[in-house]
Amino acid sequence: MSESCSSNCSSCGESCSSRSEQQTDFTEKLHDLAHVGKVIAVVSGKGGVGKSMVTSMLATLAKRMDYNTAILDADITGPSIPKAFGITEKAQGNENSIFPVRTKTGIDIMSVNLLLENDTDPVIWRGPILAGTVKQFWTDVVWDDIDIMFIDMPPGTGDVPLTVFQSIPIDGIVVVTSPQDLVSMIVGKAVKMAKMMNVPILGLVENYSYFICDACNKKHLLYGESHIDEIAKEFDIPLTAKLPINPKISAASDAGLIELFEGTWLDEMVAALTRDIPTEE
Repeated sequence: MSESCSSNCSSCGESCSSRSEQQTDFTEKLHDLAHVGKVIAVVSGKGGVGKSMVTSMLATLAKRMDYNTAILDADITGPSIPKAFGITEKAQGNENSIFPVRTKTGIDIMSVNLLLENDTDPVIWRGPILAGTVKQFWTDVVWDDIDIMFIDMPPGTGDVPLTVFQSIPIDGIVVVTSPQDLVSMIVGKAVKMAKMMNVPILGLVENYSYFICDACNKKHLLYGESHIDEIAKEFDIPLTAKLPINPKISAASDAGLIELFEGTWLDEMVAALTRDIPTEE
């Protein structure tokens, strides 16, 4: 036990002897009418690397493969998922349940922006309220027969990511990063947090990896050489993908048309993530 231990294991990620002895389970129960199969958290060590865009693309590809797909937007203070899918309607509910909003292609989504009166209203809440809201997105939402859920996590390793790891049965995480020198250290923080929570790291996505010039059709490394292969080897991450700087993807996301994006960069990763999900015969 650390000298600074507060004896409150619910807010601590340390794997100490006292924690092992208690074997406390903080997992929250799904709504009685809900069913969720596989849960993949999409994380990043820092903001601004395109984590929400990658989450949207992964979910879109899973839906294209005919899996019942959902996104739980756990980035409460920066909820961008509804805009990427062009959702303007608000979530409905009653005293016992909240119902997710369905996108044009049938992806179920729950985000705090679907509950706010105005999308531009700031969420100025303290940590416990943020964490409690994420729990409610798991316990109070009627997730209807979902094969795979992607959780868009807030960046970093703070209170809300810790709550998600402790409260929701995560099957694995995908880490989103960029090709910069400090990436190994930043990815390392996310990886170590996942290992402390006993959650496997399934994939690593390098965004802004390169740019293909329309004029010369050559690949340009605007942010320097890629480090994704070395990082994947260092942390024993089985799946990797490189996303280019592509204005069409950004434009589709800004226009609420992310479900129309074209590209095969994440196909192999999604195929691997869904490989063990039973399919209807």
